Amino acid sequence: MTQQQAPLTYRDAGVDIDAGDALVDRIKPLAARTMREGVLAGIGGFGALFEVPKRYKEPVLVSGTDGVGTKLKLAFDWQRHDTVGIDLVAMSVNDILVQGAEPLFFLDYFACGKLSVDVAAQVVGGIAKGCELSGCALIGGETAEMPGMYPDGEYDLAGFAVGAAEKSKLIDGKSIVPGDVVLGLASSGAHSNGYSLLRKILQRANARPEQDFHGRPLGDVVMAPTRLYVKPVLAVLKEFGSDIKGLAHITGGGLLDNVPRILQPGLQAHLNRDAWTMPELFSWLQQQGGVADTEMHRVFNCGIGMVVVVPAARAQEIMKAFRDQGETVYQLGDIRSAAVDQPQTVVV
Repeated sequence: MTQQQAPLTYRDAGVDIDAGDALVDRIKPLAARTMREGVLAGIGGFGALFEVPKRYKEPVLVSGTDGVGTKLKLAFDWQRHDTVGIDLVAMSVNDILVQGAEPLFFLDYFACGKLSVDVAAQVVGGIAKGCELSGCALIGGETAEMPGMYPDGEYDLAGFAVGAAEKSKLIDGKSIVPGDVVLGLASSGAHSNGYSLLRKILQRANARPEQDFHGRPLGDVVMAPTRLYVKPVLAVLKEFGSDIKGLAHITGGGLLDNVPRILQPGLQAHLNRDAWTMPELFSWLQQQGGVADTEMHRVFNCGIGMVVVVPAARAQEIMKAFRDQGETVYQLGDIRSAAVDQPQTVVV
């Protein structure tokens, strides 16, 4: 007769339910700070409930989802977990913003092999901060502890944003014509794109997060969270309305691939490379990696996180309005006619 084995528990299998409950307790006050009009039920239920604010006459829901990419590898290696949540929020809310949508609520997905309550709380703290800064409610999410799926100390993140816009005020770029002016809002750094190349360059340069980089630790510069453009852009939209003809969030693909997403065939954004100074981080990355100009403009934002297309007659007023909102803004170039087979964005 074989000896009876001890009964197994979920904890024996690598899942700590108590840790999950402890994380929920830590998250609730963070999420509470993000509440806004429209929230009917948030964290704790099987589904979050949100009512579209009644001030919208013909609301169109706009949704977006994204992650943080391989920037997470640096978060693991350098033990910097407090700002990647801001990145997560920014990548989605900036995307729906460019269609004229006000972000309403946000959901997150955090997956790991073994749950560290402290690490997860840092990450979700960043998510809550990003939601506060963009005026959207953190009303739900999922924490998945899956033993064997991820290496120790690593996790994955995904975010989901839903916003609303008046149907008559959606921004689609269709009114852009030759002669319009292209403006650029400064980025806060590399945001959350190009980090596979960036990490390769760091490795080649034997770079360390604590080393001095123009008076700051390199880790602070490299891990600077993605800039949230929601509040300034919505404020300028409220003032200038249809004069904001197109908005492009400069993410993967850089200036060369993202600006064409808002241009009709036969139009080209003609950008002057001397119109803005590429921040020191990008100049250093280009030098250390021997990266060609075209590759830089296709991989990184190179200091421009959001592009705005406006009528030439209103360009100066709109630039002032963005500056009044605390943004650094550049006049990058203009829109021109071009053959259909020509590139829709050139940097010269």
